[in-house]
Amino acid sequence: MILGVYLAIGALAGLIAGMLGLGGGVVIVPALALVFPLLDMPAAVLMHLAIGTSLAIIVPTSLSSAYAHYRRGAVDVPLVLTLLPGLVVGAVLGGWLADKLPSALLARIFGGFVTAVAVQIFFNASAPGRRPLPSRGGLLGAGGVIGTASTLLGIGGGSLTVPFLTFCRVDMRRAVASSAACGLVLGVIGAATFLWAGRDHPQLPAGAIGYLYLPAFIGIALASVATAPLGARLAHSLPVPTLKRVFAMFLALAGLRMLGVLSF
Repeated sequence: MILGVYLAIGALAGLIAGMLGLGGGVVIVPALALVFPLLDMPAAVLMHLAIGTSLAIIVPTSLSSAYAHYRRGAVDVPLVLTLLPGLVVGAVLGGWLADKLPSALLARIFGGFVTAVAVQIFFNASAPGRRPLPSRGGLLGAGGVIGTASTLLGIGGGSLTVPFLTFCRVDMRRAVASSAACGLVLGVIGAATFLWAGRDHPQLPAGAIGYLYLPAFIGIALASVATAPLGARLAHSLPVPTLKRVFAMFLALAGLRMLGVLSF
């Protein structure tokens, strides 16, 4: 039964990623945060396992997406390489911070983020005004912020990278493609950091390697990779604006639940 739950989470994450262009982490982390307590996961490591597992799942999905974009020449390789050092340092820092924070606080941080994303999606909000890409130093700093926040939250960075790049006048197609390449880096470094940070935790459940829970990783990764292409096709035949608003409402409920505002 629990394998079916993981497959369902992965299928939904893949569809959302394909249809709406959102990283699967915004689905996977809150879903695992709801499922893991039903499996009597230790509360002290519950959110760490949800985030670490999400980061590991991002690796195969981002690899597939980034390669497809790269073959079409959409990835801005010089831009990604400029962001790369900041992303790597930020990813390690985010993993280190997450290891030091209590699971309950991580849940509230993620709940606040998810609620904000839900509001942005529902109202289709965007930052006013645009400016050119910053200097090399500015891009390194931006990469550091994106890497830290993405790893701390267990997301691939698309929720942060794409808005930043489009705000800086990068074409949307190049922004999405470059974000996929950045997501691969964040997934690899972030997952490795969570694996290392949790390697000796005394409360890890059976099936966990560091802060990576293998049963969830396998089930969700298989389903998400399979359904992402279907989501991309559905985006051309379904009313995406309506789907976005419905998804935003479910996302807001999950975020408010993690903030402790709702108790269902």
